[in-house]
Amino acid sequence: MAEERYIARFEDDFPARLRFIPGCPSGIYVKGKLPDPERKTVAIVGSRACSHYGCIMAEYFASHLASVGVQIVSGMARGIDGIAQRAALDAGGVSYGVLGFGLDVVYPKENKELFDMITERGGLITEHPSGTQPVKAFFASRNRIISGLCDLLLVIEARLQSGTSITVSNALEQGRDVFAVPGRLTDPLSAGCNKLISEGAGIARTPDDILRALGLSYEKPVVAKRRSRDGTFTVIKPAPAELTEKEKLVYECLDLYPKGLNELVRQTRLSVSELLEVLISLSIKGVAKECAKHNYIRLF
Repeated sequence: MAEERYIARFEDDFPARLRFIPGCPSGIYVKGKLPDPERKTVAIVGSRACSHYGCIMAEYFASHLASVGVQIVSGMARGIDGIAQRAALDAGGVSYGVLGFGLDVVYPKENKELFDMITERGGLITEHPSGTQPVKAFFASRNRIISGLCDLLLVIEARLQSGTSITVSNALEQGRDVFAVPGRLTDPLSAGCNKLISEGAGIARTPDDILRALGLSYEKPVVAKRRSRDGTFTVIKPAPAELTEKEKLVYECLDLYPKGLNELVRQTRLSVSELLEVLISLSIKGVAKECAKHNYIRLF
């Protein structure tokens, strides 16, 4: 188990990216490693109460970027933060968590396994000594460290008024690039991202957009993985070529946002019984699922 250590701002191994940011901490407590200054780093942030769409986008971007060597930084919170960091590790990459409390505290409790994984394969960073409990003001202040450690900030999903906006403001003040994943205009969870794009943030349509902004090229294929509730992992992949005509019709009507039976019946012109039969078949093939009663999504 990695030992906690303190690194003062004047010491040589204090992260260079942090040294000159506004409000630079006088020192940081670290468990595990610090980000490699020679490698590109992307901070991925977003809503705690994320949608299925936000979850899939966090996995997709984090997994792809980590698989080609980009370091992923985030805040270890519920929702987008934790999902992105776990996806980065699942893809064989590294991730670093910036905390708003002491290194001896695990918050939220359900992220205990993730805390242990990051300590072993990345590192945890905070400006607070052990024993410091989570306080709202500390989460806001830690955001300047999240953005300070990165080359580029990627916002996956965010409301108009959220803690993510603080991280964006910090990133812009620090001269970091900001990208956002677009979403539906009617979705309040994507309102913050859509506003950022309208104000000049980069549009993150695929991980390629981020890699180009970082000046990186790659030859490795996308290897995005999803962790199931039973602890197993499945690779996110397009629909298989062997779908029947009816299956292709229904699959193309599905979205990462849930759709109800009535909407799918209207779009496909299939009967309810036909539609349900096809949806069951798509679920068995691993390309669709029922996320709520009579509401279905495509799995990427």
